[in-house]
Amino acid sequence: MARLTGLPARRRTLLVRPRRRRPRTRAQRRVIWQRTAIGAAIAALAAAALGLAFAGSSDRLADGVRIAGIDVGGRTPHEAERILSARATALASVPVTFRVGSRLWKLEPRRLGVQVDWAAAVDAVRRQGEGFGPLRGFRRLDLRFFGADIAPPTQAYDAALRFWLDRIERSVNVPHREASVVLRGLVPHVIPSRTGHVLDRPAATATIVRALASLKREPVGLPVRVDRPKVTADDLKVAAAQVSTALSASVHVTLGETRWNLRRGRIARLLELPRDGRRSLAVGGKGASTWFAALAKRVDTRPKDATWAVSSNGRVRVVADRPGYLLDVPRSATAVLRAALVTDPALRSAKLVVEKAEADRSTDEARAMQITGLVASYQTFYGGDPNRVHNVQLVAHLVDEHVIAPGAVFSFNQATGARTADKGFKEAPVIINGELQTGLGGGVCQVSTTVFNAAYEAGLPIVSRTNHALYISHYPQGRDATVNYPDIDLKFINDTGHWLLLRTWVGSSSLTVALYGTPVHRRVVSETAPLEVAGAIPIKRVPDPALESGEQVVEESGEPPRTTSVHRLVYSASGKLLLDSTFYSSYRGEAKVIRVGTKPAPEPTTTTTTATTTTTTTTTTTAKKPPAKTTTQP
Repeated sequence: MARLTGLPARRRTLLVRPRRRRPRTRAQRRVIWQRTAIGAAIAALAAAALGLAFAGSSDRLADGVRIAGIDVGGRTPHEAERILSARATALASVPVTFRVGSRLWKLEPRRLGVQVDWAAAVDAVRRQGEGFGPLRGFRRLDLRFFGADIAPPTQAYDAALRFWLDRIERSVNVPHREASVVLRGLVPHVIPSRTGHVLDRPAATATIVRALASLKREPVGLPVRVDRPKVTADDLKVAAAQVSTALSASVHVTLGETRWNLRRGRIARLLELPRDGRRSLAVGGKGASTWFAALAKRVDTRPKDATWAVSSNGRVRVVADRPGYLLDVPRSATAVLRAALVTDPALRSAKLVVEKAEADRSTDEARAMQITGLVASYQTFYGGDPNRVHNVQLVAHLVDEHVIAPGAVFSFNQATGARTADKGFKEAPVIINGELQTGLGGGVCQVSTTVFNAAYEAGLPIVSRTNHALYISHYPQGRDATVNYPDIDLKFINDTGHWLLLRTWVGSSSLTVALYGTPVHRRVVSETAPLEVAGAIPIKRVPDPALESGEQVVEESGEPPRTTSVHRLVYSASGKLLLDSTFYSSYRGEAKVIRVGTKPAPEPTTTTTTATTTTTTTTTTTAKKPPAKTTTQP
């Protein structure tokens, strides 16, 4: 190290000059490149020679490869496949022993339908040792030193495999048990948890299939996993203490001025104790559901919509709505549990929680509808079969108090729904396919006809109306209306611009249907066309073996088909024509039923006897057949 002198001490600096390298000449660089190229060429030749040395024949499999545990190296693919198939066939009935602990199961490949694709396995091994020249050699060199064991593609019958897995699980599985709290009398006890073990089914499936496809017969252990509980006894110490507190004394339940006393035994039936992985205490379960359902029947009050009352003079007033009260079971259960977990007897009281349920139609809404008076009404009379009277009363109740919004379409079928036995409808006379028969809901058309005529007299547009198949004289001519759910309906439109209320009154022999709303004072003018005969009476002849051949008895006189129509004009209060419509009705004829005799008539005979001293002669004469008779029975 050199020291500099003659300079100030603070400016003295140690100067080191780098040594300069002389640049290589072009000849030197050429020599270096030549040596590098020669080295690379020698290395490549050596590698190629090594690869060629281990390349072997492309027609044979690489050394060191195994399929299903069998060494097939150095063999042709065909030889390898033949050896493997022969070995598999020989072992198809030789079972493989599977074990879990001390339990053993012996399964045969053929019984589980195990099928191995040996050709695919050999082809996979062949591809691993393929390549051009030295490349194949390096691949086979790797297989020689490190080896390769190919698992062949295998199939098995799913049903058989599931059967054995289920059977193994039943013997092996010991599921875990969660800690729980149980009652012995009214004293809580904690049942400790238990760790279980279960068969690892996905892994066991792969293990069984792989072992049965193998060409070795060594015992195979099946995988089992530990099944640990989530809740231990320590986790339930607090819950057990809560159960003791809950059952220490009675709990008082109140709703307003009403008071119930829950004794300890009742509280025990309401509690849902911790179990099946639950850690907390709750009020619930079957016992709580039963108790709260019975309590709700005493507490619940359904809301009532605002409606309308009609006085004898036709005036309408609004009947106010009434709100309802419904028991809030979840919140009430929480209140009961909270009270039960208090130790001070004076504080062990729970208030039931109820929710106010408002009516769908409030008093103000009913008043805003302005249903104040009668718009139109109609009355029809009925009688006869008690079941028919029952059906009339039932369907009249279904359409009663139906409210029709301005511009809305009233549908009779929609208002009543299907006429079924579970709704209370009974068998009664009804017209089916033009004949009077007995069917479910007979008498419904009495109500539909009365509703139609009330809408008719109110001057409302009729959208859909169908006359009966047969003419019924006790209905107004041409103004009957039949219905059949769901295809034949009665529909009309509320075009008054105000709400309408449909009411029905059923007497012992009469039915009245009225429409209430804001009276618009429409005037209805009707003109009914004569009831005209539209054809001959149809005749129906019925063979009767009780009558002699040629005899006829008229059982029913029948009625001819008829037609009629009703022309309706509807005027507003100011005299403006609002509607001009005609309702046509066409009725089928009722067949004239004639019973025709089919019994052969006997042939009467006349006998004449002449006696002499020597001979007796008998003469038989055939009488003439009397003319055919026709009898008419009313």
